[in-house]
Amino acid sequence: MNKVMILILSTMVFTGLMSQSRSIFEYSTTTLEGQPYLLSQLKGKKVLIVNTASKCGFTPQYKELEELYKKYGGDKFIIIGFPSNDFLWQEPGSNTEIRDFCTKNYGVTFPMMSKISVKGKNIDPVYQWLTSKSLNGLMDSEVKWNFQKYLIDENGHLVKVIYSKTKPMSDEIVNWILGKE
Repeated sequence: MNKVMILILSTMVFTGLMSQSRSIFEYSTTTLEGQPYLLSQLKGKKVLIVNTASKCGFTPQYKELEELYKKYGGDKFIIIGFPSNDFLWQEPGSNTEIRDFCTKNYGVTFPMMSKISVKGKNIDPVYQWLTSKSLNGLMDSEVKWNFQKYLIDENGHLVKVIYSKTKPMSDEIVNWILGKE
């Protein structure tokens, strides 16, 4: 009887540990300039992660993303852009070309990471976390198009997915940043 109870308790503890979500702060990535970027440096900040492309109908959202970053970015909020060529080859450029495009056309100052895959067999680990409930603890999702936004709280946990049509300066996003959601 005692062996059965120990086995049951051990299984419950192991299952509980395995189902705990990980924090996005456990991941790292690389900037457009090729520098390592530890997401752990974002602890205590709300984070908006967005997959971007320079030849998309939603590309003008760069302007509002930069406006949002200039207005609310700092100690409590940050935007991280991840260029991706996964949707109709709308981000064909190199990391240097992407940086030049974002700076010249939209004055982007928020951190931009190296071009990655946000879906499919080559999905980047950050996006594996964003889209997999077994890793993020909240929900499974699919990146449906460029400029899909993921909201991460100050503790590194996924809060919500915002689809491409929602503009960065929307009440939904601004209220979340301000804690009015």
